[in-house]
Amino acid sequence: MQSNNGAEAYTLISHELSQLSEARTQRSIYRVHKDLRDVNNKAYEPEIIAIGPYHRDKDHLKMMEEHKLWYLHLLLKRKKENVEAYISAMGELEQEARNCYAEPVSLNSAKFIKMLVLDSCFIIELVRKDHEGDHEDDPIFEMGWIMNSLQPDIILFENQIPFFILCRLFDMIEGPNRHNMLIDRLLLFYQNNPGGRLKNKTERSLQEIKHLLDLIHSSLIDSVEELYVNVEEVPKTREWQFIPPATELTDANVAFKNVESDNFFKVDFRDGIMLIPHFIIDDSKECLFRNLIAHEQYSSTTTRPNFVTDYVRFMDCLINSSKDVEILSECGIIENWLGDNEEVANIFNQLFTSVTLTRDNFFYGTICDRVNTHYKKRWNRAMALLRRDYFNSPWSYFSFSAALAILLLTVAQTVLSFSTGNK
Repeated sequence: MQSNNGAEAYTLISHELSQLSEARTQRSIYRVHKDLRDVNNKAYEPEIIAIGPYHRDKDHLKMMEEHKLWYLHLLLKRKKENVEAYISAMGELEQEARNCYAEPVSLNSAKFIKMLVLDSCFIIELVRKDHEGDHEDDPIFEMGWIMNSLQPDIILFENQIPFFILCRLFDMIEGPNRHNMLIDRLLLFYQNNPGGRLKNKTERSLQEIKHLLDLIHSSLIDSVEELYVNVEEVPKTREWQFIPPATELTDANVAFKNVESDNFFKVDFRDGIMLIPHFIIDDSKECLFRNLIAHEQYSSTTTRPNFVTDYVRFMDCLINSSKDVEILSECGIIENWLGDNEEVANIFNQLFTSVTLTRDNFFYGTICDRVNTHYKKRWNRAMALLRRDYFNSPWSYFSFSAALAILLLTVAQTVLSFSTGNK
């Protein structure tokens, strides 16, 4: 017979077990864990706007709440509708939306539905105005600093609402099954990203797109994922080693070259030349990289690499100091808008702190193998040292050529004198 305490414990556990939802698998919107956040907390915090429940009570974000209402007013006026239908639709999806958040959302039903309507309609109206050039009397577009903060805020890892919510409201606003238009507009809104051209894969189902950051991430890696599938770039063993920094590779006769590419993940190494697409490093890139990496840390699979994480780790190998940044800048790979090479080096050296890497699926493992094979050849080091120590200026080549010419003339004269003396 159970004691009273045992019976009570049984009742509590049974109740909590009954509350467990099969929707655990739907979770896609998380908070960044402490170890990752402590490296750079600011990278995960919105500067101007809260989207979703995690940051909405912060005082410095309340300015944009009125602007959300204004955008909803403009939308309803333009469509000659009232908000009741949107509220009703969000009510039907409330529990499904709640299931997407890894933590329980404390907002009551009315406030949660209000959040879904205001945040979704704001994003929909924002990208519509951007697409149609409807900027008149709108401070978001007229004041550059607002947009500079707004764009990165909306794709922060913790600042998300479920993508199916956006699509449901967009279809209500623009017409049934028009959400591909929303995807196009969102990708155009973020076209000036640091990773290359964003693609809209129309075959991607809504269930596959978790939220806006997931859409940006998926679109960034589409072309390189095709490369992975077709070329099988990833080695099947853990035998490979990380490569030395750019300064040491230069000493081993490795050259660096900027290449044209629609995707900055497409790094290659051929005939002693490291081919790396050009990219700009500015104030926003660390934040974007950190949030894309966080997304991969929480949604990684064993079937394909974490492309952004692997790219950042590969660049971290190449960049160990300001001298490495200087080498990559001189050949046009890095365009440094920060001005300070040491700052760029620090960004890449810290980006990988508290990040988990899967060696089995490391995308650049085969390239690391090829680079290290080249690096270990003594001839390559000898040739690089010869160029560095004796041919580090045009005058060195001139002096060498002159000395070689004198030597050849001396040998020729000696041979000629010997031949003449024997006659």
